Amino acid sequence: MRILTLSSLLKSDSSFKIGLGVVIFFAAAEIFSVGYYYIGRARTGSAAAPPSIAAVRTPSAPAATPSARKGESPAAEASPAAPSLSDRLLKEAVELRDRGDTANALARLQEASGQDPKNARILEELAKTYESMQNIDRSNETWRKIQEIGPSAGASFELADKRLKMGVPTPGVAEAGPPGLSRLDTGSSPVAADTGWGGSTLGITEATVTETPDPDADTNLMLRIGIRKQSKTVIDHTKVKIQVFFYDTIDDKDIKLTDADVTYEWLTPNHDWADTNPEILSVTYLRPKNKVLSSEAALAAAAASVNPGKKSRTSKPGSSAESGQRKYLGYIVRVYYHDQLQAVRAEPPRLLKLYPPSPTASP
Repeated sequence: MRILTLSSLLKSDSSFKIGLGVVIFFAAAEIFSVGYYYIGRARTGSAAAPPSIAAVRTPSAPAATPSARKGESPAAEASPAAPSLSDRLLKEAVELRDRGDTANALARLQEASGQDPKNARILEELAKTYESMQNIDRSNETWRKIQEIGPSAGASFELADKRLKMGVPTPGVAEAGPPGLSRLDTGSSPVAADTGWGGSTLGITEATVTETPDPDADTNLMLRIGIRKQSKTVIDHTKVKIQVFFYDTIDDKDIKLTDADVTYEWLTPNHDWADTNPEILSVTYLRPKNKVLSSEAALAAAAASVNPGKKSRTSKPGSSAESGQRKYLGYIVRVYYHDQLQAVRAEPPRLLKLYPPSPTASP
């Protein structure tokens, strides 16, 4: 009978433990390697997922961008660049006027003003066009519209204020017109003078004609003239000269200086331009009835009608030839300071072409 001793039991127990430990070690290593494999694979899958999503989304973004730009870019570029109808008409009008086509320029500007009646730039060009056509009344009316807009009109407001103070721009230097029918030298005491305002110190603010019914006259007119100085300018009123010319038509043909009775009167008391208010001058045109033929001419005509053998008298220039049917035509007003032309106003404007003003006053 075999007997197991304690020492043999201990040897077998240690061998068992060593073998068991080796088995456990390899098992743990295998589990670890399997776990490491699957964990690494899971990480690789999660890292690869976003690029796959980006690859799906990115083609759509570039494809949409060009089409969107093609569809939107014309509208984006056209909206700020496209001028309004009134701006296009204004541009066309200025080009037409520069070429001398004032009629079509005026039509364009009137249409533009209808589209935008408070546009100071359009009104300015409209007033300038009227001036180029010598339609001074309509020009001044348009300048006054700019004044009504106020300082918000900017440079147009300043130009309108200057135009209305100065009157129409004077034509180029030309030969002197006829001698003044009514030339006024104002004042008697000297005052220090200061010139300026672009070389012009005085301007015409108004020139209006009113007719008074008069049973004893063919024509009884009053021309009211307003003359104002530049602000802060001291005027030597002894150096101011105002010339007023009235013109008639003879038998609706010739234009001549009037032979009517002309008188003047200051409506403002001092007329020394001590302040900035305009000084008002009234000039009267009076044509009595039957002021056509002298008594001598009338007797000669009567004698010729009863004596068939007597030849009719030949009219002399200045008598019966200019004693035809006269009708009032209009006026020219000129303002001089220190014998230098300051402002001129005429109605009808064509009188300025027939009798252009002299840049200096005759002594």
